[in-house]
Amino acid sequence: MLRFDATYAERFIPADELEAYLDERAEVLMRCQAGEERYADSLGWLSVDAWAGEETVERTCALAERIRAQADTFVLIGVGGSNNTTRATVAALAPEGGARIVYAGNTLSAWELRRMLEDLDGHDVVIDCVAKNFETLEPGSSFRLLRQYLVERYGREEAARRIVCTGTIGSPLEDLCRAEGYTFVPFATDVGGRFTALTEVHLLPLAVAGVDIRALVAGARETEHSCRTAGPTQNDAFRYAAVRKLLWDRGYQVELLGFFEPRFRWFSKWFEQLFAESEGKDGRGIFPVAAEYCEELHSLGQYVQDGTRQLFETFLDVREPGPGDSLVLGGTDVEDGFGYLDGKDFWDINKASFEATRAAHAEVLPCLTVEIDQLDDHHLGTLLYWFAFACMASGELLGVNPFDQPGVEAYKMLMFRALGKGVG
Repeated sequence: MLRFDATYAERFIPADELEAYLDERAEVLMRCQAGEERYADSLGWLSVDAWAGEETVERTCALAERIRAQADTFVLIGVGGSNNTTRATVAALAPEGGARIVYAGNTLSAWELRRMLEDLDGHDVVIDCVAKNFETLEPGSSFRLLRQYLVERYGREEAARRIVCTGTIGSPLEDLCRAEGYTFVPFATDVGGRFTALTEVHLLPLAVAGVDIRALVAGARETEHSCRTAGPTQNDAFRYAAVRKLLWDRGYQVELLGFFEPRFRWFSKWFEQLFAESEGKDGRGIFPVAAEYCEELHSLGQYVQDGTRQLFETFLDVREPGPGDSLVLGGTDVEDGFGYLDGKDFWDINKASFEATRAAHAEVLPCLTVEIDQLDDHHLGTLLYWFAFACMASGELLGVNPFDQPGVEAYKMLMFRALGKGVG
């Protein structure tokens, strides 16, 4: 179960004002729940079963099992929305029994690419190139590099059996797969990259890694029901979007996602891309950043507490410990001044740090909390869908198209020109 709490922001946005605003903008929620026709080519994710139904999950699990029989290392070639969900979920869940996931296609650094190739030596490798239009330089160049690596190592025929491509049906990437005998997985036709969390783009590498994708999808499906049926005052995702808009109106232009569980480190990168690419346009948009506590309490924490009042904070928290989340601190053999910790569980110590930080920060800036019961496959699915729906609603309230990304194209045109590629 997911809970959204705006109590620690009520000094800045009174509860009655929020309730009135939710009722006033009820038609925005209704449009989001139904799916607007003008966004029809980007809303495939809104219905979880459209791209993550039982047939798709079965097919994905079967392919993942075949890949795990071939390899202990699976290289996911993609950038942004093509790898962020997988990295966020694998890092958060640390699944066992699956293949190791290596990430490529998200850098042009020769040093990093060389290090990655060296790291593959001694492992059985399968690669997956994720490219909706097969024009983006970063994954395209890494795919060429890794394809040549596999051919040199295994020979052309065996290399072909170790290459998977996820792309658009009818694209040059599918043509390449047919010509060379690579396994081809269709990219969801009506889902943009950063909204592909519950599609084969990520379900396949997650299944290969050992994530229970059925539980992940079930969590998302459960959240879809609540997001698409609850009214404006009971709909937590819409409440979150509304609070963001009211804070934007008050001049808060930066949102800091704070968390005390390091397993959310890569989830925060997914969050940053989702909101930055969806909202940052037309000279508008809340700038999303993240802080990993306790580490950054001793750096960014100073700014949050005493710096300029341009940001609000959203805390991501887990309510109950799961397996491996308990570690009791015993007594000491020396007088070290920390005797007050004898017999305390680090889970509880970390919780105390979180609660104290939220209380201190809430004295000077608006603080929100998004809380899940446990950090497991089901609840990760809940988070992924909930934030996606909230992001769509937030963009609608802000008055921007949450599904395009015109600014991303600006650097590409200049880069292609510098590298000698013809551009129209």
